[in-house]
Formats: sequence, C-alpha cells, structure tokens
Amino acid sequence: MAPNSSAQFDLITMGRSSIDLYSNDVGSSFVEITNFAAYVGGSPTNIAVGAQRLNVKTALLTAVGNDPVGDFILHFLNKEGIETQYIPHKPNARSSAVVLGIEPPDKFPLVFYRDNAADIQLTIDDVIATPFEHCRAFEFAGTNLSKEPSRSATFFAVEQAKKGNATVFFDIDFRADQWQDVRAFGVNARAILRNVDVALGTEEEILAAMLTDPTQLKIKHSQISAPEIIGDLNESIQNILSLGPSTLVVKRGAKGATIFQKGQPSVNVPGFLVEVYNILGAGDAFASGLIYGYLKGWDWYKSARMGNACGAIVVTRHGCANFTAYEEEALKFIEERGGF
Repeated sequence: MAPNSSAQFDLITMGRSSIDLYSNDVGSSFVEITNFAAYVGGSPTNIAVGAQRLNVKTALLTAVGNDPVGDFILHFLNKEGIETQYIPHKPNARSSAVVLGIEPPDKFPLVFYRDNAADIQLTIDDVIATPFEHCRAFEFAGTNLSKEPSRSATFFAVEQAKKGNATVFFDIDFRADQWQDVRAFGVNARAILRNVDVALGTEEEILAAMLTDPTQLKIKHSQISAPEIIGDLNESIQNILSLGPSTLVVKRGAKGATIFQKGQPSVNVPGFLVEVYNILGAGDAFASGLIYGYLKGWDWYKSARMGNACGAIVVTRHGCANFTAYEEEALKFIEERGGF
C-alpha cells in the first residue's frame, strides 16, 4: 500500500473540534477545580495539528459556529499553518467545548459539551467542497458517525478519498456518551470498516466496534459514559481485519502498540518510559506520528515507534494539540532513547 504521491495535501482529517478547558489545579478533584487553561482539541483536530508540526501538509474538515469559540479554534489552527479554508461556519449551531480534570496517575475526568455541536452538522456538500480526491491520506474519527448529517458526510468522504487513491485511516474513537445506544457504534463502525485501509484503536475501542450482543455490555457505576465491554480481543481483532482494513494498530498506552495485518504475525512496538503528567490526547499524538511515518514510506514498526514517541512527549505536558511535538523534537527524543 503506497500513498498517493501527487496530491494537494499529504493529509486531510475530518471530525470534531472544540475549545478544551484543562484544569490548572493538577491533582485536585474535579469538584475542587478553581481555574482552567484554554486550548484547542477534538481528536481529528489534534491529529491535524500533530501532523502539521511534523511537516505533514495538512487540511482539516471540521465546523464551527458563528461564535467566539469558533474564532478561538480557527485562530489557533491558522497560526499552526493548517489549511482551514474548507471549514464551514454553521450559523444555527455552536462550537463545542470539553472540560478536563487532571488527577495523576490514573484519573483524568472529562465532560463533553456537544449539544447542537457545529462539527456534527458537516454535510455531503461540505465534503464536496473539500479536495478529498487530492490527498495522500485521509483520517476520520468514530464520533463522526454518531449523528446525522455528519454520519453520511463521513461515509461519502471515505468514498471520495478512495477514488483519489488516498489511504484511509479510521481512528475508532469510541465515546460512549456520544451515542444514544452504544451498540449502534458497532453497527456503524463495522459498516465503514469495509472501506478503511488502516484502523487504530485501544483494546476497549476494538471490542466496542465488534459489539453485537447486549449481554457483553456492562455499565460501570450506572454511568453510560463508562461502559465495560466483555469480549474476546483476539477474535475482535481478526473480525476487524476480515471486514476490510489491511492493518489494525492496537494502542496500548505505556506498553506501546501492536500491529496486526492479515496473514502475518503481530508486531509489538515498545513505548518509551516517561513520567506521566496528563494522558489525554496521547492517542491522537500517536496517530500523528504513525501517519507521518507511513507517508515517509517507513514500515509499520518504525512508524508506530514514531507514534509512541509523539504520544510519550505529549503525556508529559498539560494539554494535547498545543503541546504536540515538532519533527526535530520527536526524532531527537527517539535518538536519545536508543533509536528506532
């Protein structure tokens, strides 16, 4: 699988964007937070920023409202050099927000404010206005599929990208509280996987994508936003590969990543030992590095190693998109820790 060499953009990402309010009271419980720092977030937006900082020519298709939050998001993206001309304003919707707590080592609560979110109003017309047939790689997130019209627009964007021979990356991005029924997530994920080249996800996300039996779903503490999914991980991995993707990347946090490909042995790619400050956004930084390596023509081991480095760097910092690594910084990080 070789990326399209003659294209207007190296990468186009599509999906949610937000203002992210990160707690400045690190270690305090959520109810005791007194002030926040304002950054830009949203998985495909984070990936776009991370890739652009790695010198990947990137465009983003999201949407914002006619509000100061949308202005805040666009101002940051323009400063980063990301192509924003395809981002529409949705006058009857609002730019979304996320509020995040930081309680190391293992508590990072977050609350989405996405009622009437502008980015979920992306339409097929917005896709037509974006040069998906002229990019080397296209990345989108599972949350895109949670509501219409974004769901149909994303399916159409995948079709357009495939017409231009782009490599399609699907970040499974399971956010249970964004779905009316979490089982519907699996229905949509399985449908779109048939046109995906590379899928990325955590173990929980992979199980969620294959969820069909309601008895496999248990709710932790009666909160639908934190489901526990019971299933056979290896079976789910093979089922995903049977649907369409040639490659599945399992993100394992501090343990690194594992690459699965049809008919080949799995490949474990070790991570980097760092002191964790905030894990939020680590998977997005990983995806940026992985896609960077792929577009460089690297093998999956080396590409995932770059992804692990980008993820390791961002977890030592306060936020995500605003703190992702630059190319020289990430390469130096790897070199100082034994190389690829």
